Amino acid sequence: MLPSRRPLLVAAAVLCFCLAVTNAKVHHYDWDISYQHKSPDCFEKLAVTVNGEAHGPTIRATQGDTIVVTVNNKLETENTAIHWHGIRQIDTPWADGVAGVTQCPILPGETFTYKFVVDRAGTYLYHAHYGMQRVAGLNGMIVVTVPDGVREPFAYDEEQTVLLQDWWHESVYDQATGLSAKPFVFVGEPQSLLINGRGMFNCSNLATPTGSCNNSGPGCTLPALFSVVPGKTYLLRLGSLTSLSSLSFEIEGHSMTVVEADGHYVRSFVVRNLFIYSGETYSVLFKADQDPRRNYWATSHIVGRNATMTPSGKAVVSYAGNDPRKTPPTVPTTGPAWDNTAIRVEQSKSIVAHPGYVVPVPVRADRTLLLLNTQNNIDGHIKWTINGVSLHFPATPYLVSMKHGLTDAYDQRPPLDTYDHRGHDISAPAPTNGTIGSPVYRLAFDSVVDVVLQNSNMLNNKSETHPWHLHGHDFWVLGHGDGKFDPTADAWRLLNVKDPIMKNTVPLHPDGWTAIRFHANNPGVWLFHCHVEAHVFMGMGVVFEEGVERVARLPSSIMGCGHSKGLH
Repeated sequence: MLPSRRPLLVAAAVLCFCLAVTNAKVHHYDWDISYQHKSPDCFEKLAVTVNGEAHGPTIRATQGDTIVVTVNNKLETENTAIHWHGIRQIDTPWADGVAGVTQCPILPGETFTYKFVVDRAGTYLYHAHYGMQRVAGLNGMIVVTVPDGVREPFAYDEEQTVLLQDWWHESVYDQATGLSAKPFVFVGEPQSLLINGRGMFNCSNLATPTGSCNNSGPGCTLPALFSVVPGKTYLLRLGSLTSLSSLSFEIEGHSMTVVEADGHYVRSFVVRNLFIYSGETYSVLFKADQDPRRNYWATSHIVGRNATMTPSGKAVVSYAGNDPRKTPPTVPTTGPAWDNTAIRVEQSKSIVAHPGYVVPVPVRADRTLLLLNTQNNIDGHIKWTINGVSLHFPATPYLVSMKHGLTDAYDQRPPLDTYDHRGHDISAPAPTNGTIGSPVYRLAFDSVVDVVLQNSNMLNNKSETHPWHLHGHDFWVLGHGDGKFDPTADAWRLLNVKDPIMKNTVPLHPDGWTAIRFHANNPGVWLFHCHVEAHVFMGMGVVFEEGVERVARLPSSIMGCGHSKGLH
């Protein structure tokens, strides 16, 4: 009999952690957050910038290092907060960066310092988490490498980061006002898709010519993604911080091998098009093995929504020796059919843990939550609800109010663990209006929790993709299915408890369900929400509390709003 691999994996993990702690460094960043006029797609508008740039700089560190970011809010008339997406914030829940959940917002003219440890190697993100500010451009990537002496289960010569975004010409204020208005005004489809902060909008498409759009301006050129050397293998660290769009990404003529997702190694698989949802990160390998005498397109395409409304994102992959600004001789790739849900579900189901890095799944859950998303008309406002409640962030951050026993700062009535899964018709709009509130799921510390996300039709009788992100944790992705999840039937037999991938963001596909499992062992208060910016703004999220009594003394810097005024 062959020896079990699990002790070897545990030993490798311990070795990796010890190496990380031994050689840990502290990285300091000083960021001015301000509005600046930017033209990422040839159309000039105000963008939220980091030290004058949008998107922000890539944070690079090694597993076990400490990151210290001093944020100076120079937005003049606007609050801010920054979330470190995918960083679990072990022992530092107050640094998660969610206004209303883990901290008071950073007021104009104020300075706030985030300090946290990057405890696991991988590709992560950061972005604004105040109102709909992420739409305005405050975002970037975090790259955490393994310690020296630790080998990853794949090899490459060089690496590159690729950040994918969607972009609107309308201001974030206009969007937020429309979403809150009577009658409701949706944000609409984006005008552009950006690759590493650059896109190309055709100014002739404007109904009224304006000096704000200039296709002949010095900054309006086809972006060069990166140059490659023939024969070399590259690791692309891909991250999506779209505010609405699900995407496919491809490099013309080249296949990509997926090797990592949200900081966890996967059983590698080869794709031509990688589907990526807002809040997800992937690492892929690709080899520069095509004709080196020409350049190639890298493109992003909208999927799951009508892609004819937004042109594809385009950039150039240039082989060494070629002019990186030279347009490839071919027509840009068009990507897969935007309305083909089946191939997207198939990719989601194909993502499982690398055989050498399977994190054992708890045998059973202590608690199961069946969460139904519905779109509702509440007092004339269009809202998203989960089990009938549309989440509204209270004036006092949950972490502060729950740690200090401020029970009048949030709703005390517990939210529902389930919904009428027998009687509810997911193929029809919600029959009830729902309520707006700020309840909390209080989870037993160290318990195992199953969550089944159930999609249903909106008020327009259509079903959409919702990428769900859990703060403070990684979770096992147990499965995806079509139609309604029935906990009393054999749906549990469809779940993967052998080698599920761990992630922090997962898509809930149209007309279907997604099941996850997580260990509630990180003391704090954590948001779990749809990563479509308009949807969470409209209430599509829930809040989990676990072991808040174990959280250390809260820093006074996160207080000062709501009932936390005067607390220390």
